Amino acid sequence: MSCKVFIDGSSGTTGLRIAERLARRPELELLSIPEAGRKDLETRAEVINAADLAFLCLPDAASREILPRIGGQVKVLDTSTAFRTAPGWVYGFPELHGQREAIRAASRVAVPGCHASGFIALARPLVELGLVPADYPFTCHSLTGYSGGGKKMIAEYEDGGRPALYSTPRAYGLTLHHKHLPEMQAVSGLAAPPVFCPIVDDYYSGMEVTVPLRMDLLPGVAPAQIAQALAGYYAGEPQFTVHPLGQLPADGMLAAGALQGSDRMELYCTASPDGSQMLLISLFDNLGKGSSGAAVQCMNLMLGLEETAGLE
Repeated sequence: MSCKVFIDGSSGTTGLRIAERLARRPELELLSIPEAGRKDLETRAEVINAADLAFLCLPDAASREILPRIGGQVKVLDTSTAFRTAPGWVYGFPELHGQREAIRAASRVAVPGCHASGFIALARPLVELGLVPADYPFTCHSLTGYSGGGKKMIAEYEDGGRPALYSTPRAYGLTLHHKHLPEMQAVSGLAAPPVFCPIVDDYYSGMEVTVPLRMDLLPGVAPAQIAQALAGYYAGEPQFTVHPLGQLPADGMLAAGALQGSDRMELYCTASPDGSQMLLISLFDNLGKGSSGAAVQCMNLMLGLEETAGLE
């Protein structure tokens, strides 16, 4: 018997990617809605309530508007920022300890933000394992392809008449109030949010998140312990690769688009020659493990399907 799934907001970047993935899954029945009803709240709610699981690929306000009309019998996966730290919602990052079981049992799951995924993958295990204190002054830089900005930004970057400076990296979120900060702090277990600088560049997709560590602020902890802790935390996870300390490509460089089209995440750890500094790096696709791939992975768990089905 097939599971009925509906995507509310299937015309957006994330919704389209999810729809493409699900269309290849014979065990799923993808419900649709007439064009005339796509903006009608009650029509959408009626179709959602006929589904076993619904994806909400909507702006925050639209997700909050439709949610009260969804019955408890329908499992919901929300891809917006609206519920990522909300009570009663489970954070959709299966590789965090205890999270896979929570997602399987949940009826309401919030899909992580792309920047947040890269930071949390590095920070959460170290805080959880006691290697880094919750009040450590984390900083983070995150480089993303322009598809992370959705249809509007994609159109801007692919416009032949765009400003010349679009061909250079552009930092944003410069008021230090980015929408991913609450989940970055809460899910990582931090006493305060990190200082976070996101950067968009002139390539379609792929993400590289860097988190530096000052080892003098972590007395008794060596770079090798940090690298080994991350490797142990994600051991056996099919969507993760943790490279040994200091292992880099032959040219010593990491391209942010290296995992474009993949649903995996790779972690790198490097240290200065004297061991006084470390750099932790997560590499993934903002459209894969950073959004639609993560959403499909959570759907599989919620519906009792093979976790990696439909993932690249």
